[in-house]
Amino acid sequence: MAFGDLLEQVGSTGRFQILHVTLLSIPVLMMASHNLLQNFVAVVPPHYCSAHSNISQSQLNPEETLLITVPLDQAGKPHRCQRYLTPQWHLLARNESSALGEDGEDWDGFDVALQECTDGWSYNMTEMTSTIISDWHLVCDLRSFKQMGQTIYMGGVLVGAIVFGGLSDRYGRRILLLLSNLLMAVSGTCVAFSPSFSLFCLFRFGCGLALSGLGLNTFSLIVEWIPTRVRTVTGTITGYCYTLGQLLLAAVAYFIRDWRWLTLAVSLPFYVFFLISWWFHESSRWLALNKKPEQAVKMLKSVAKFNGRHDEAEKIDVEMLQESMRKEMSCSQGSYSVLDLFRTPKMRIMTVCLSAVWLSTSFAYYGLAMDLQKFGVDIYLIQVIFGAVDIPAKVVVTVCMSFIGRRPSQCGALIVAGVTILINVLVPYDKQTIRTCLAVLGKGCLAASFNCCYLYSGELYPTIIRQNGMGWVSMMARVGAMVAPMVLLTGDYIPWLPGLIYGGAPILSGVAAVFLPETLGTHLPDTIQDVEERESENSSKMSPKEAMILQDTQSNLLKQTI
Repeated sequence: MAFGDLLEQVGSTGRFQILHVTLLSIPVLMMASHNLLQNFVAVVPPHYCSAHSNISQSQLNPEETLLITVPLDQAGKPHRCQRYLTPQWHLLARNESSALGEDGEDWDGFDVALQECTDGWSYNMTEMTSTIISDWHLVCDLRSFKQMGQTIYMGGVLVGAIVFGGLSDRYGRRILLLLSNLLMAVSGTCVAFSPSFSLFCLFRFGCGLALSGLGLNTFSLIVEWIPTRVRTVTGTITGYCYTLGQLLLAAVAYFIRDWRWLTLAVSLPFYVFFLISWWFHESSRWLALNKKPEQAVKMLKSVAKFNGRHDEAEKIDVEMLQESMRKEMSCSQGSYSVLDLFRTPKMRIMTVCLSAVWLSTSFAYYGLAMDLQKFGVDIYLIQVIFGAVDIPAKVVVTVCMSFIGRRPSQCGALIVAGVTILINVLVPYDKQTIRTCLAVLGKGCLAASFNCCYLYSGELYPTIIRQNGMGWVSMMARVGAMVAPMVLLTGDYIPWLPGLIYGGAPILSGVAAVFLPETLGTHLPDTIQDVEERESENSSKMSPKEAMILQDTQSNLLKQTI
């Protein structure tokens, strides 16, 4: 008897599993809200320097005040970061004439002194009633702070993956899930009431930590309480919860236009999730492997009774559990480290190529998903479109992987994504429809690339070091997500450079993926030696046992990243 047989005995897909998976999947909807929250809380509203203190607002209308206070930039719009040193009253008499451009010359050709916005800024709040940009004036010289905030959050996600991964294996999934829900609730609440940008970043870092803890332990508890045959399907369904969460965020943000209330709205549900988490059962598999067989048996009996299998519950004892886990432990991995990913030639090439694929996919994905304003379209609408495109994209790439192969699907998704992003650089800004369509296509291809990454990487790495390999490439993906917001800053100096970088990275990694071996229909490698001896043209089919192992692997991959 194996541990899977014990799950069948207590009711592998009974009432407990259905309720268990449902309750664990609901918080996944809100994870997307925190990942993409900055799209709305950090909207940059149209702004310009506030009027001089000696101008009476009662005597002039807003248009006249703006005319004599702020020069026009090269695009013919009020300059965002400069104003006249003194009000240009003579422009009222000649308001039909051009105001100052960036060269600082008035309509008579004389130089007029300009200054920075010493009295602050005025904001045109049409999309949000308040944002962190308008509250803390993160514009002009401080405009880079917007990207810094998202980078710090992604840094929290990276650190959380490292910290919570180790703690989860040591102390259990359930207790870490409880702490993660509480940390997300408290950190999110503190973000909403942050009096300064520095504290905002600190608490957002806490949200990033919590997000990793939630993702890791949610998927661990899901896959460790359901049988192998339904794990891939269940993991896919749970992944779609994250996709639906993107649509939910757009709806919530549409009705809540204040950034503090919006942050609070996506954080308060985690207090409820924290209370619900007390009901969850600890993984019996983890309890048994950590020398707690009595508790493991107790959990199994509880699940059997919940599923209405009282007679089966009485048959389970410590001896039966140890026998099932003994067989499982006989297939356990040896002692390996991340260094083993680079020791041999083919493992080294494979790891380098996969690192490039994961980093560029995450890098370009968040580069597109975190800068919705640049498309000049309503941010609520484009958030819905960006979220919805993931659904067909994942279906298409799954079909392609099954019939065309993993390698061409991975390469194709990355190269098409990169090409669409590069084409978008050449499209004029006023062609909003074309720009949006290209961006949606690119984002869909990147979502498809993510979907392919999980399966392909799991098939490439050998069993003895598979989790180490997945941990490494998952870390590379988070590094890409951290770097992505900062690349936008290069646009202040060369407007087309961010698009070139976002588009070039997937193309280069798509080319790198050509050097990976095809895995469609081939045996899963068990050892590093298997990888070194594997022939890329090998077309022998997987045995039923290997297919079961692969399904188990695919589900475990979901634990590595969001």
